[in-house]
Amino acid sequence: MASRRLADEQVQPASFAFSNDNAKWAEWKIGLYPAGRQQSAVIPLLMRAQDQDGWISRATIETVADMLDMAYIRVLEVATFYTQFQLQPVGTRAHIQVCGTTPCMLRGAAELIEVCQHKIHHEPHTTNADGTMSWEEVECLGSCVNAPMVMVFHDTYEDLTADSFSAIVDAFAEGKGDTVKPGTQIDRLNAAAEGGRTTLLETPSATREKFIPPAPPEAPAAPAQAAATAPAAASPAASAAATPPASAGGAAAQAPTTAARPRDVSEDSAPAIKGPAPQAKVTQAKAEAERGAANASRKANGQPNTAMRKGATGAESPAGKIDAGAAPGKAEHAGTGDGAIAAGVDSQPANTGTTGSVLVDTSRLDGTPSKEKQATKAVRKRKPVASEIVPTRELGGDNSNDDDKSE
Repeated sequence: MASRRLADEQVQPASFAFSNDNAKWAEWKIGLYPAGRQQSAVIPLLMRAQDQDGWISRATIETVADMLDMAYIRVLEVATFYTQFQLQPVGTRAHIQVCGTTPCMLRGAAELIEVCQHKIHHEPHTTNADGTMSWEEVECLGSCVNAPMVMVFHDTYEDLTADSFSAIVDAFAEGKGDTVKPGTQIDRLNAAAEGGRTTLLETPSATREKFIPPAPPEAPAAPAQAAATAPAAASPAASAAATPPASAGGAAAQAPTTAARPRDVSEDSAPAIKGPAPQAKVTQAKAEAERGAANASRKANGQPNTAMRKGATGAESPAGKIDAGAAPGKAEHAGTGDGAIAAGVDSQPANTGTTGSVLVDTSRLDGTPSKEKQATKAVRKRKPVASEIVPTRELGGDNSNDDDKSE
């Protein structure tokens, strides 16, 4: 967006003041906002001032800022940001804003601009010879379906052609702008289809009535025969005994309730469980009773069951492991740093720089090799650790692990 600046100093008025009616309106408008939020009225007051003078001057900005107790720069920011505010003098009879966005351009907005250049002035934001007319190109004016369109002050004129727009410009130039009908200039209702409605042509005949629900039925009266056959009180003392005693405050004592007692769930309202249809629901009390009976029959006391293996307490016990956890038939590694074979297998002594691997005979469950098949030893090279690396005496200190470490 192009930068917007105030008009030159030679056209700036010396002062600004609202008219009596506009001053009353501005005071009423400021009062609509809560205390401490009166600065929110800056846009309505600027627009009212523009309606009065046609544009926003430096004096107008300073006056509005003083009324709202705002810094001048804050009001200047608002006036220069919104393109609806005119920052230089415009035509006194009409300032025409021509929409130049894509829908209007596709529908002939360029022809409307040519009309403005021919009838008003070749340059935008410049008044005609007598200062009554001016024009500018603006962004979307919000009625794309009725393109092309223009706006004159607060009114829009839509569905224009070059000829119809020329007649509108001439009417405003002659001071007869009030004779032009705002809105669409063709035979349509607002943004409806051109030529009138084509659907929903029948007049609705249905009537809507407010629904009032009927009053609830009255409770039936007590049978007269039951009242007549009721036994009479033997004496005033008996009547007093039948009446519940009053509390200390004078109110009758209430019967005890079961609100705080555990509530049993009926079979109909019990939650559903997976199972056959007859067993799909069960009451809470019945379920608790069945669980208690099952625990009692199995002598479940919450302690681990040690009946199968005496002394076993869980997976940490070696009682359930064959040969105390040894794995017959699996190659194990022996030697320094590699661990020794468990379950009684003799580990081979580790040579410097090598690691031995013992193959266990599967014919014995205790892990010891049989006489027929002696354990074989496979020797392989292993990678030396950092502590075993000795640098050579050559210049540069080669850290490789030479086989010959003699000087």
